[in-house]
Amino acid sequence: MTPHDARALDRGDPLAFAKDRFRLPAGKTYLDGNSLGALPVATAVRVGETIRHQWGDDLIASWTGHDWIEAPFRVAAKLAPIVGARDGELLIADSTSVCLFKLLTAAVRARPDRRVIVTDAANFPTDLYVIEGAASLLGCEVRRVPAGGIADAIDADVAVVTLTHVDYRSGAKYDMAAVNAAAKAAGALTLWDLSHSAGAVELDLNGSGCDLAVGCGYKYFNGGPGAPAFLFVAEELQKELHSPLQGWMGHADPFAFSASYQPADGIGQYLTGTPSVLALAALDCGLDTFSGILMSAVAAKSRALSQLFIEEVERGCGDKVELAGPREPDARGSHVSFAHPHGYAVMQALIDGGVIGDFRAPNLIRFGFAPLYNSYAEVVRAAELLTEILNSASWDQPRFHARLKVT
Repeated sequence: MTPHDARALDRGDPLAFAKDRFRLPAGKTYLDGNSLGALPVATAVRVGETIRHQWGDDLIASWTGHDWIEAPFRVAAKLAPIVGARDGELLIADSTSVCLFKLLTAAVRARPDRRVIVTDAANFPTDLYVIEGAASLLGCEVRRVPAGGIADAIDADVAVVTLTHVDYRSGAKYDMAAVNAAAKAAGALTLWDLSHSAGAVELDLNGSGCDLAVGCGYKYFNGGPGAPAFLFVAEELQKELHSPLQGWMGHADPFAFSASYQPADGIGQYLTGTPSVLALAALDCGLDTFSGILMSAVAAKSRALSQLFIEEVERGCGDKVELAGPREPDARGSHVSFAHPHGYAVMQALIDGGVIGDFRAPNLIRFGFAPLYNSYAEVVRAAELLTEILNSASWDQPRFHARLKVT
């Protein structure tokens, strides 16, 4: 595809208007929104207003005057239609890892006669760490199985099946509805990590029979570095499951300052400490970038962008890299990885040329496509630059081999 052809696609893109909702640096092609979403134009103003006027002028009165106290629920309500949840099933709180620990522990305790947690052997490392830690505290066995063996691993001993919906390396996507059905048939609960899918892949948590889920706010939701996470508890499970971290914000009446704990009704019990108001303001703006946009349109553009990139890379330099994920668009999330023996240096050369992706050990160059702000022209440019770098071997310079702490 020529740059002219790509610009024609951009002119016909029904989501092209959304790019104006972001502040993107000139001269750079940003294909790392699957790690850190771009900055929404509105965020600096909103956070500045929260700092200067709400915090600065109104001080502690802002907890009620500006309704800070309800922000974890109010922001979650914006998220609900994006992921296919009902009102009252989502909460903004903590980090993804803390939310995962809370829900995993609550789920295992709700199945006291079952002592096995099933997960993908190649799950995202931090999820595996949390699973191991929770299992150790609860006296459970962790059953790690290959992705293709999950359904066969769910038996009468399994309390919870916990998986990452989209693999962080390959982009391979689980059939969520099928896994949920297999777990339900065996009497087990499911707990999904949506960090690499929510905001780019069409989700229907209720329609697919999802029990529990967590996800982060700083990738496709553009909530800023370290943005709060979210957790989902299906309405029918909210009386059965109980948060293991009992904090005052999860109390039925926090300002009664009771010496004994009584959990709040519904999703509110999963609050623990005081919410981060500044971070919630930023995430609120991130979710506003989806205003008026159907997730079906986002997912369709995601598939088109990633498919175009694969085709252009393989046409230009397919003899030098290997696709490290699904070829079928419906089988992957919104990022694409290629394997190269010197992938780190290749990615550094790309970044030096103005195309920003990332590297995942041991040999993957990874490109994330954020449909709200990435264009077809950017995809073609990125493929052209990668082809040029690989065919010229310009990546093989000492400066590109020097490892940085963040890859």
